[in-house]
Amino acid sequence: MTSEHAPDTYVGLPAEEAESLARIHGWSVVRSLPPGSIITMEYMEARINFEVEDGVVTRAWRG
Repeated sequence: MTSEHAPDTYVGLPAEEAESLARIHGWSVVRSLPPGSIITMEYMEARINFEVEDGVVTRAWRG
């Protein structure tokens, strides 16, 4: 993962495109969630999380 593919790089992209690009750039786990989802607090270094609204990534973060 390089800084050019940091989580913020995916904000604004269609969810399917963001998920595909994330895998290409080394994220082994890609998780898409609706806004306000309740998630566990376990941190996984190789995971990227996408908050997706209306098919577009609105937020992205590691772990």
